[in-house]
Amino acid sequence: MANLKIKEKSPLVNRNQLQCNNIIMKYVDIDKLDKLPGKRLDDGDTFRFQCLSNLDCFNLCCRNLNLFLYPYDVVRLKNKLNISSDEFLDKYVDVVLREASFFPEVLLHMSEGKEKTCPFLTELGCGVYPDRPDACRMFPLEQGAIYDAETKKVKAVYFFRPPDFCLGQHEKREWTTHTWKDDQNAVLYNKMTGSWAEVKRLFQADPWGSQGPDGQKAKMAFMATYNIDRFRDFMFNSSFLKRYKVKSALVKKIKKDDIQLMKFGFEWVKFFVWGITTKNIRPRK
Repeated sequence: MANLKIKEKSPLVNRNQLQCNNIIMKYVDIDKLDKLPGKRLDDGDTFRFQCLSNLDCFNLCCRNLNLFLYPYDVVRLKNKLNISSDEFLDKYVDVVLREASFFPEVLLHMSEGKEKTCPFLTELGCGVYPDRPDACRMFPLEQGAIYDAETKKVKAVYFFRPPDFCLGQHEKREWTTHTWKDDQNAVLYNKMTGSWAEVKRLFQADPWGSQGPDGQKAKMAFMATYNIDRFRDFMFNSSFLKRYKVKSALVKKIKKDDIQLMKFGFEWVKFFVWGITTKNIRPRK
């Protein structure tokens, strides 16, 4: 894994949690939910915002970020750039394993230089705008998911949290969380990020044993979720399909469809790492 380094300890709790998905994926005690920065938005609540190119702050939010990327973000961006996932991870990503965490985070590598701008920022704005990451798409909202371990149900939660320098928050255009997601074509992104969050949540516990998070098993799990081109090669050019029974119709789809392959990778990690059976993967007898 490229650029692996250790960062600060991530807070963990055992029961009800808030998983913040936009800037940093972390877990917070639900009792502290209303103490988090920003204005919490319930269904029907509104906020005012509009990003305009004539505002003095235009593009300032695209600098010096800890911008976390999720598997669907990587798929969209590497396809937009017409490069392999291997190339994308090598050129545009920092892989960070924080202390007391058991699966690495993937961050967009900011450009070198004083301002540390997003590598896709141009004078006219975002150079990958139709395929921009989920976090950029949802800005100025931060989205999380409250997970209740007793009911095993997940509920989305949103915070309006523009930076102080953002002038767009003083515009008159009014939104709800639903109208904002529709306007930004974020519904599919949110769904894909939610699917990944279900997998990522499992890694609050250590599944690696003596191998540790740098072991071969961990590298396989990372490949299946973030490096899907290499995962596809592994599936079709190793003994994978001899060891696992996968429906032929699904095999045809994942041979060409990156999204289907990504979803399959999530299922395989659940089975391979955690032993969670799925309808699409069975070990051959």
